[in-house]
Amino acid sequence: MSIALKQVFNKDKTFRPKRKFEPGTQRFELHKRAQASLNSGVDLKAAVQLPSGEDQNDWVAVHVVDFFNRINLIYGTICEFCTERTCPVMSGGPKYEYRWQDDLKYKKPTALPAPQYMNFLMDWIEVQINNEDIFPTSVGVPFPKNFLQICKKILCRLFRHFYYFVTELNLIDRKELEPLVSNKIKPNMVR
Repeated sequence: MSIALKQVFNKDKTFRPKRKFEPGTQRFELHKRAQASLNSGVDLKAAVQLPSGEDQNDWVAVHVVDFFNRINLIYGTICEFCTERTCPVMSGGPKYEYRWQDDLKYKKPTALPAPQYMNFLMDWIEVQINNEDIFPTSVGVPFPKNFLQICKKILCRLFRHFYYFVTELNLIDRKELEPLVSNKIKPNMVR
């Protein structure tokens, strides 16, 4: 096992705790259903579709938290290799630079080294998903009206990190990214 992986599984190393769903709740059941469908090798398009009779906000909340947990784990394995010296810019390749804006400390888009950007990103998402006013965990408590807008922003930022990570390290063949460019997924492209 590599040093990086050993450090991920080192009980003394501090990582953000995974956000979990309470057993017996509707979101816990949705989470189990999502995990089972993704692990069973079924059609991914069908696996991400909103289950019949379920609330879209609950389905989105379950997946946003799951994506955050997974990307947080991935980031934890590489963060020591991306320093302010080796990764001075948060970019999506030579043509794209991502700048941090949080409307609090950074009111305007600000260039930051990648590790600082990622720390701000993961902290910001963690605050969002742990905020009961945005991601309520009690049954009967409604989601805010802007819930989907908040989730869109979270997912967009996570996607940028994921996309850059997999392309930087050549972990995905370019042909797998073609559906992103064409904006249409062909039936035979589902993998």
